[in-house]
Amino acid sequence: MKCVILAGGFGSRISEETHDKPKPMVEIGNKPIIWHIMKYYHHFGVKEFIICLGYKSEVIKKFFIDYYIYNADIEINPYQTEFKLLKNNSEDWTIKLIETGKNSLTGGRIKNIKKYIKNDEDFFMTYGDGLSNVDLNKLLNLHQKNRFIATLTSISQNQKFGKLKINKNKVLNFYEKPKEDFKINGGFFVLNSKIFNYIKSNKTVFEKEPLEKLASIGKLGAHHHTGFWQCMDSLRDKQTLEFIWQKNPPWKIW
Repeated sequence: MKCVILAGGFGSRISEETHDKPKPMVEIGNKPIIWHIMKYYHHFGVKEFIICLGYKSEVIKKFFIDYYIYNADIEINPYQTEFKLLKNNSEDWTIKLIETGKNSLTGGRIKNIKKYIKNDEDFFMTYGDGLSNVDLNKLLNLHQKNRFIATLTSISQNQKFGKLKINKNKVLNFYEKPKEDFKINGGFFVLNSKIFNYIKSNKTVFEKEPLEKLASIGKLGAHHHTGFWQCMDSLRDKQTLEFIWQKNPPWKIW
């Protein structure tokens, strides 16, 4: 099963770190947060990743190229200015690094990887800035059992994110910026390829019109997660994740 990771945003709310790199490349424990996310999905058997690039995409490309080379056994022939890969000591990941537009919004980034998704295929989707110990198997099972077009992970939080109204496992509506405790979209999705029919253009915000439409027709599911979840939306969030990493990170299950 594939995992699509949105990694093209500007990360303006953590500008202390993102002036020279995209937010998914901000490090937690000397590794970019996107690496932590991919290691987590890999634990559940995911080996194929599609990374949606935008802002400073070259930084992400260079990281993965260097990552595979530095972790491999290689043979160098200086006379022919070439090298040969003898043994790959990295994870058995297949990674597509796709340019989805520097100024594309979240829906547009998803729309731009349509050709890499088969007809009626389910795939994971997440953002490149959040960590959790959500059970991806339960998330997938709920999605497929109910034949939803999209299934999100709901988190109980009192934060600045759009809140959700949920009846059992169906999302009924979205609301913006709650002031009280409510369930929010935690960013760990399963999507069906039918999702592309609900995304109009590069300027579509995935979390608004597409999800609101799916909620209105009963095709947006919600898997309730009560365990660990933390996004990296600010420098303080990064410091929190660094502290947790040094102690006992709940997402480190590999």
